Amino acid sequence: MNVVPRPQRLSSRLMLAQVSVLVASILTAGLVALFVGPPLFHQHLLKAGHAEHSPELAHIEEAYRDASVVSLGVALIIALLCAGAVTWYVTRRLQAPLAVLADAARELSRGHLATRVAQTGSGAELDALGAAFNLMAAQLEQTEDTRQRLLSDLAHEMRTPVTTIKLCSEGLREGFRTWDAQTDRVLTEATDRLSRLSEDIDEVSRAQEGRISLERDLVLVGDLIWSAGQSQREAFTRKGVNLVADTEGAPGVRLEVDRQRMGQVLDNLLRNALRHTPAGGTVRLFARQSSNEVEIVVADTGEGLQPGQLPHVFERFYRGDTARDRDRGGSGVGLTVSRAIVDAHGGGLTAASDGPGKGATFTIALPSAPQSPLTSSVSTPHDT
Repeated sequence: MNVVPRPQRLSSRLMLAQVSVLVASILTAGLVALFVGPPLFHQHLLKAGHAEHSPELAHIEEAYRDASVVSLGVALIIALLCAGAVTWYVTRRLQAPLAVLADAARELSRGHLATRVAQTGSGAELDALGAAFNLMAAQLEQTEDTRQRLLSDLAHEMRTPVTTIKLCSEGLREGFRTWDAQTDRVLTEATDRLSRLSEDIDEVSRAQEGRISLERDLVLVGDLIWSAGQSQREAFTRKGVNLVADTEGAPGVRLEVDRQRMGQVLDNLLRNALRHTPAGGTVRLFARQSSNEVEIVVADTGEGLQPGQLPHVFERFYRGDTARDRDRGGSGVGLTVSRAIVDAHGGGLTAASDGPGKGATFTIALPSAPQSPLTSSVSTPHDT
């Protein structure tokens, strides 16, 4: 049977280290006093007028050796006492915060993700360690919340189409239903919904793992805005929301991007704005240039965002309280995928809002490509 040795305590290791240093120092001093001190002392006595073999000289040198041994012994004892005191003080200062961290780590390992450690003021390093632990715990808690929300959302999203398919299958098997246009439409919609959900999960996984492939090309900013506005025009018209797509905000400026992927980002942002803007509201899509960057902005006059929602809007499967209605809330991955696509292009996607009822603004910042003569491939009126 193998016996695992018990690890040494911190105080024991500190004391052992200090005693080792002290013993080595005293031994060094003793060797120096034994081999270097007596000859030097003997030479000084001869220079002072003592005879080479006089009895006084022998007694004086013996007294020197005895004094050296006593001095070194007393110094060793005092040094050991000081080392013990210092070890006791330092270990007390270190053990308390380390014990708190160890207890917090055990609680965290048991699933208590709300565990945090307080700043003890025991030193910058220990305070930094505590802050890093709290950050790790907060991220784990956030990840767990997202996982639970994901499972809940997936269960809800799948329940309706699966139930629909089950009921239709039972009806067809029992003869209560016949295969007609309505049955075909119901089953098609249910399977399409499950297919979209599967695609959304795969899309967000690929995005967050950095597996998005890009086919870059030089594209005029005005072309991107015009295409995005045209693709969403009918949906905005049906809901009665005014869409203003201004293609003249950065005339002649082009970007080196994947046109399809950036179109996907703008479609996601426009659909998100449409979901949260009531009839009669306005959504503006425009571009502006600043130094070496181009900003593409989607601003709406809709529901806006709570201050606590802003840090989470790009998290996968996150949906604010106002978007909990699944009929209009989406699957909660569009903004996550959009940010990942923009990041892959070397840019950034941010969100801002002045509060509930004051609309929201999403801004894409991308590095602009070098200027050269290039004309738009489409006709781009000022407002579409």
